[in-house]
Amino acid sequence: MTSHQTVGQSTSAASHSAADQRLATDEGRKDFWSATFSCWLGTAMEYADFALYGLAAGIIFGDVFFPEATPAMALLSSFATWSVGFIARPIGALFFGWLGDRKGRRVVMVSTIILMGASTTLIGLIPSYASIGLWAPACLVILRFSQGFGAGAELSGGTVTLGEYAPVERRGLVSSVIALGSNSGTLLASLVWLAVVQMDQQQLQEWGWRIPFLCSSLIALVALWIRRNLRETPVFERKKALLEAQRAETLHAQPEAADTRSFWQRSKAFWIMVGLRIGENGPSYLAQGFIVGYVAKVLMVDKSVPTTAVFIASVLGFLIIPLAGWLSDRFGRRIVYRCFCLLLIIYAYPAFTLLDSREPMIVIPTIVTGMALASLGIFGVQAAWGVEMFGVHHRYTKMAVAKELGSIISGGTAPLVAAFLLSYYGHWLPIAIYFSVMAGIGFLTTFVAPETRGRDLNLPEDAI
Repeated sequence: MTSHQTVGQSTSAASHSAADQRLATDEGRKDFWSATFSCWLGTAMEYADFALYGLAAGIIFGDVFFPEATPAMALLSSFATWSVGFIARPIGALFFGWLGDRKGRRVVMVSTIILMGASTTLIGLIPSYASIGLWAPACLVILRFSQGFGAGAELSGGTVTLGEYAPVERRGLVSSVIALGSNSGTLLASLVWLAVVQMDQQQLQEWGWRIPFLCSSLIALVALWIRRNLRETPVFERKKALLEAQRAETLHAQPEAADTRSFWQRSKAFWIMVGLRIGENGPSYLAQGFIVGYVAKVLMVDKSVPTTAVFIASVLGFLIIPLAGWLSDRFGRRIVYRCFCLLLIIYAYPAFTLLDSREPMIVIPTIVTGMALASLGIFGVQAAWGVEMFGVHHRYTKMAVAKELGSIISGGTAPLVAAFLLSYYGHWLPIAIYFSVMAGIGFLTTFVAPETRGRDLNLPEDAI
């Protein structure tokens, strides 16, 4: 063992011991549970917003905002506005990630929940196309952009905050709370929509669809109330103290040597995170976004069927997500992620064949299986892996931008691309190929990604 390895392991052990000691105190436990609940609630808010929009886009927005279009074009237009939110996410990730790495996690967590809550509530107040014409979809696009701008940092902010609070040996399990938050948001959205779609069609189109969006303001207010007293993470506090000490010794420091590494070497972790995100986010939004619209609008199955499937998958997620996090703690992040991606590749082709049966008892398990693999299990592993992938100095910025860039390449455009492929080819086979290609990218990326289980989050360099 080299002296460098000995020093690194000693530093890691010391930082882990300090973190465990803090959790052993009453104040430390209070901070941990407050951060956990806050991160869970914020992620629930984000995914409730996006699940609400995904369900609304597939079920009602075509009639409300694009009434003059054909069913296929209305579905395409609805998911085009969906994609606008994903265009804003990398911009928000870059801005808020920079802010979070310099000013702290708390200021970003408060800002994003305000921005997301206001945007989602205002979507529920937009007049229909029949009332104000083209201004209706225009307002929808603007609010989707502002919603995505805040959401671009919310998920990564919660992931970083929770990962930096979690005990090292249970980081995968604890960090999976972020995925539980997404699952809770999806569950809440499906519950509300399950009730709303029972309304008379005219009432649903006129005002019923607004109820879920207006109700989301309650989640935002509760999350804001909790976050106003949220303390910074132990990792960020330690980083801040070290930076202040370094500034005090600047006059005596030797100039740093130039970084001679190539661009790929400096950004390898970033691009690996992008690849992993594509393998998860693309199939996820096809499973819970496009397929819902495909079943309801193209196959003309009763709208309660896909909504029921989303609800059942969300309930099962409370078992699947922590199991996936625990498995990643037990066997490693890489092998568990790889298995999920492989299962998604296999899932794509029989899934659409089964959906074409139009039988509720077949359609519901098919949608549930897709969501269980992509939206729940794989996401439960990704949370801890993403935090461990990057060094402390730029963790928030790098992870947020990598995740959101992966999202816009895959999830943000997946329903739109799938709707276009369906409109152009008139068959689901190109969509299944598209689905498996994105899962395949995630699968192949695991072979070049590092195993990071148990990594010291105080280390300044990326895990490469």
